[in-house]
Amino acid sequence: MKKEVIFEKLWKGYTEQNPSVQKVYDLFTAAGETVSNDHIALRTFNDPRINIDVLARPFIEAGYEAKGEYQFEAKKLFARHYEHTSDAMAPRVFISELKTEEFSPGLQKTVKAAIDKIPAAQLKSDELIFAGTLWGKPSFELYEQLRDESEYAAWLYVYGFCANHFTVSVNYLKHFDTVEKVNAFLKKNGFHLNDTGGEIKGTPAELLEQSSIKSEMVPVDFQEGTHEIPGCYYEFARRYPDSDGKIYSGFIAKSADKIFESTNFYNKK
Repeated sequence: MKKEVIFEKLWKGYTEQNPSVQKVYDLFTAAGETVSNDHIALRTFNDPRINIDVLARPFIEAGYEAKGEYQFEAKKLFARHYEHTSDAMAPRVFISELKTEEFSPGLQKTVKAAIDKIPAAQLKSDELIFAGTLWGKPSFELYEQLRDESEYAAWLYVYGFCANHFTVSVNYLKHFDTVEKVNAFLKKNGFHLNDTGGEIKGTPAELLEQSSIKSEMVPVDFQEGTHEIPGCYYEFARRYPDSDGKIYSGFIAKSADKIFESTNFYNKK
């Protein structure tokens, strides 16, 4: 599968489920900007049937290679990012997985039971990364139980395999050439920013600044009825050159740790 096809399919699912991210994209294009995608992110569990290596396969076949690795001790996550071997403009791919063995037997049982329901053919398919939830209609009670231990696990249980977020590259914006300007523009248009750890994560000295809107609250059809929970979000990243003049291409774990919280459950004000 060509990388263009992969990103088009991921974008389609992302925007259809989360109309607010399409509104953000349209706001920037209406302001005369060409939106360039810095990176996307996917989430999974570390079960060998669906772990990072499995989700990375279609990207590797499309010309990507593994680059940085990241540990998130508090959230019990491991992540790896991938870059295209020949196309410098291709979006980076960030894939994280939950270290399920570090959680309660109850969470481990719930996750295994869900994965056990995935048809074997789906596990081997390159379409897995677009497949959403493959273990049937989620239970709101189970979602709440998972949230007690891990917001990440709860979100993944409900949404499954999809792009968790896309990222606007601030480096390629003409009128909003700083993260501060991007954030002011978003707030002016009624979007709520993830302010955990500050509205801007990272610094020019760290060579990467990031911000994100909070995930849109979307209605989900649970076994017990419809409930609104956080869906996906849009991120914004500005990268800086290192001492050799090369633009930094990796990620900062302590910043990404806070960006993860864009999908945390919250009460709408």
